Amino acid sequence: MPTLSRIYVYPVKSLSGFQVTQWPVDEKGLLYDRKWMLIDRDRQFLSQRRLPQMALVKTWIDADRLILSAPGRRDLILPLTASSSETIEVTVWHDQCRAETCGAEADAWLSEFLQTDCRLVYQAAEDRRQVDLNYATVADQTAFSDGFPFLLVSEGSLTALNQAMQLDYDMVRFRPNLVVSGCDSYAEDRWRRVSINGIGFRLPKPCSRCPVPTIDPETAISGKEPLATLSRLRKWQNKVYFGQNALHDKSGSLAVGQSVQIDEIGEPQPPLP
Repeated sequence: MPTLSRIYVYPVKSLSGFQVTQWPVDEKGLLYDRKWMLIDRDRQFLSQRRLPQMALVKTWIDADRLILSAPGRRDLILPLTASSSETIEVTVWHDQCRAETCGAEADAWLSEFLQTDCRLVYQAAEDRRQVDLNYATVADQTAFSDGFPFLLVSEGSLTALNQAMQLDYDMVRFRPNLVVSGCDSYAEDRWRRVSINGIGFRLPKPCSRCPVPTIDPETAISGKEPLATLSRLRKWQNKVYFGQNALHDKSGSLAVGQSVQIDEIGEPQPPLP
C-alpha cells in the first residue's frame, strides 16, 4: 500500500521550507503553511520567479517562534501570531487578501538580504481565501499558496524523472507538501480521492510547473532542468505537469509512515499518452 513518506511545511511563501515527521492540519492545510508572504511596494506577492535568491532563506518553526536564516545574516526570530495592529490588502495572483504587517525589523532584514524593497505580512485571522470554485467547494480555503492547500507527489515520479534527466534532483526542488512512496511512477495522475489518517483528500487538478524547480535551492542558480525534460515527456496544452494539487475534507494530523488509501481513481490528469 502507498505510504506517506515525507511532509514539508513552507511557512513563508516561496522561501525554503522544512521537513517534519508529523504535523497538524487545519482548515487551510498544514498548520502555518504559507501563512506569511513577502510583498513589494505595490503590495503584490513576491516569489522565486522574480527573486530566485528567496530560495536561500531557510525557515523553521520552533515552539512559538518562526525563525528565518540566511547566509551571512543573524537569524530573524518572529512570533507565530502577528503582533502588528496594521492590516492591509495584498494581492496573490488574482485574489485580494487581508494581511497583517510583521514590523520594520523583519522588513529591513529581508529587504537587505534580497536587495529589494519588500515587506513581510501574515494572513489576517479574518481573511478567508476561497479556492477556485472550478475545482473546489465553497468550504475549501487556503492561505497564501498559489491556489491549493496541498501539493502531492510520489517518490516514484521523481525517480522516473531523474532517470529521464540522468540527474539526481531532490524532491525539495518541486516544493510538495505530501510525498508518497510505494506506488508506480505517476500513479498519482489517476488518483481522485485518497485518505490519510482519516483525512480525505480530493485531487482535482494536476500541477502545472513554473520555472521555480529549475532553481537550485542551495545556490539560487537556475538551469534548464527539469523543465526541458518535462516539456518532452509531460507537456499538455502548452504546459508541463508534475504532481497533483489537493484539497482536504477536514482537520486532523498527518505523520510519516501512515498509509495512503486510494479511494477513487479516474483517467490520467493530464491526459498524456
